[in-house]
Amino acid sequence: MTAVQKHTICVPIIKIDDNGIANTNDTIIKEDRVNLYLNGSKIISTMCILKDQDYHAVGFLMSEGVIENIDDIKDIQVSKDGLNVYINAKINDDNISNLFHEKTLTSGCCVGVSANFEGKIIEKFLSQKAEFSLEQIRLYLSEFQNNTDLFSKTGCTHKAMLFYDNKKLSSEDIGRHNAIDKVLGKARMLKANISESILIVSGRLSMEMVIKCAMHNVPIVISNAATTALGIKSAQNLGITLIGFARNNNMNIYTHSNRIILPKKLG
Repeated sequence: MTAVQKHTICVPIIKIDDNGIANTNDTIIKEDRVNLYLNGSKIISTMCILKDQDYHAVGFLMSEGVIENIDDIKDIQVSKDGLNVYINAKINDDNISNLFHEKTLTSGCCVGVSANFEGKIIEKFLSQKAEFSLEQIRLYLSEFQNNTDLFSKTGCTHKAMLFYDNKKLSSEDIGRHNAIDKVLGKARMLKANISESILIVSGRLSMEMVIKCAMHNVPIVISNAATTALGIKSAQNLGITLIGFARNNNMNIYTHSNRIILPKKLG
C-alpha cells in the first residue's frame, strides 16, 4: 500500500466543469484525532494525518518549549491504532504552565494554539552564520515544488521540507503547523544539526510559524505564499531570514538578507 492509498479515501462525486456534469470519484485525505499524553496526563489533541505521530509530538513539545532538549525524553510510544502518543520526559514547568493557562488563539489551522513566550527566546536564538547562494535556494525550491505526493492527489495538504548538511527531510499534513512540527521533530529525534538549515513550507508565514522555527534554531524560513506583519516583526526580532512568495525564480526577502548571497548589482 502506497502512502497515498494509506492516507486517503475515494468518494463518489458529481463533478461540474467546462466539460459538463459527470459522476466520478475523488481522492480525499483522511484526518484523525490524535491525543498526546505527557508524563501520564493528556495535554492536547490535534487533528492530523495519521503519520509520524512521534515526530509530531516531539516537534510540538519542543516548539512550545515544554521539552528543551531531545535527551530529556525518557520514553516515547505510539498506540497500535496510532491515535495516542505517550511521552515520558523532563519538562520545563513554566512553559507547560503557559501551554495550559496562557494561550493565544492563532491564525494557524487545526490546533492553532501557541504559548505566549516570544520575548523569552529573543536572547536565546540565532548567532548562526549560515549563507546560501540564490542558485542553491532555487534548487531547493524546485525540489520542494516537485515532491508533493498527497497534495498532488488531494489538494488538501501542506508541506514542509528541511534542507541541512546536504540532507533533507520532508512532511505533509492537513495543517501547516503540523507539517512543520513533524519535520522538525524528526530532525530532533535524529539529533541533526540544523543550525545552518533552510526550512521551506507551504502556506502563509505567521508569527507562530516563525516562533516554531526559532525554537528549533532554524535560521532561514521560506514559503511559496505570503507572510504577515507579525511574522515579519518576529523574524526581524529573532534574527531569522524570512522569504515569501518563493515561486519559480521569484521571491521576496523580508528580513536578514545577509544570509543570502545575491548578485552584486541589484535593480
